[in-house]
Amino acid sequence: MASRAGKEHRGDMTSSDVSNRETSQLAVASSTLGPWRTAGAVGLIGGGAALGVDLITLHWSLSVLAGPASIALFLFFLVGGIGSVVGGKGDRRLRRWAAEHPWQTAAVPAVGLAVTNTLTQFFLSSSGVFASIFTGLWHAAVLGVVIGVVGSVTAGRRKR
Repeated sequence: MASRAGKEHRGDMTSSDVSNRETSQLAVASSTLGPWRTAGAVGLIGGGAALGVDLITLHWSLSVLAGPASIALFLFFLVGGIGSVVGGKGDRRLRRWAAEHPWQTAAVPAVGLAVTNTLTQFFLSSSGVFASIFTGLWHAAVLGVVIGVVGSVTAGRRKR
């Protein structure tokens, strides 16, 4: 009991001290610490460049916006998600939690990408419901793995 009280006093959180609901809330809170304005700019630039390439190469179709929008969303969540597990600004305790739990922190932008990319594919392309869901899920899986690996490697280097 005394060791637990000491941990609470210092502000340290262990896995046994945090419920599943609190873990979810910490993951969302950690994700908000990412550089989301920068991520928005990178997403707009990447999506705009992809749209420009499609227009220049005359790849016009009914779904000309689906690909660039998908790229923009991926870049947005990638930059913001990596910044949330690697960045150094914000609440020190949330940063430490995010560094110790990079996969849980990575799940938040991955879910965001899955939802927004599924909707984008469904409404802006000729894909059906299942194809849109599949596209959204596999893009989110790639994003989650990239952010999780970057967070894990960074956390491992910080410990050394």
